[in-house]
Amino acid sequence: MLLISCPNCGSRDETEFHYGGQAHVPYPENPDELTDRQWAEFLFYRDNTKGSFAERWLHSTGCRQWFNMLRDTVTYDIQAIYPMGAPRPAPNTDQPADFGTASLAPDSTTTGTTGPSVASTDLGPAEPAATAPKGATQ
Repeated sequence: MLLISCPNCGSRDETEFHYGGQAHVPYPENPDELTDRQWAEFLFYRDNTKGSFAERWLHSTGCRQWFNMLRDTVTYDIQAIYPMGAPRPAPNTDQPADFGTASLAPDSTTTGTTGPSVASTDLGPAEPAATAPKGATQ
């Protein structure tokens, strides 16, 4: 679970927020002149960056305000939170502990370090297939 620091309300649990996609996607200057392919690329094509990535977020159960977040997509570390319309800041890794961190517990779903072990599962001999009752179609 992420702890996200809303610029208006302070630190809150990530369940209060909604992801809004990639930040800083410029609207086309002349959308009427775009081909169908260009319009589709504007609407649906987004970067899939591994590492530092600028995102839009909405504090949907709090102040209901949009803001931008610079987050590492590998470690989930929040590097910066800044208002809409502001330029993307340089990544800052010197954040306080409650600024936005993922759980580092060994059983955490965000770290992916553990999972169910199926190596020692013995399913035994295969059961013979059941036959259909008399009169049933196959």
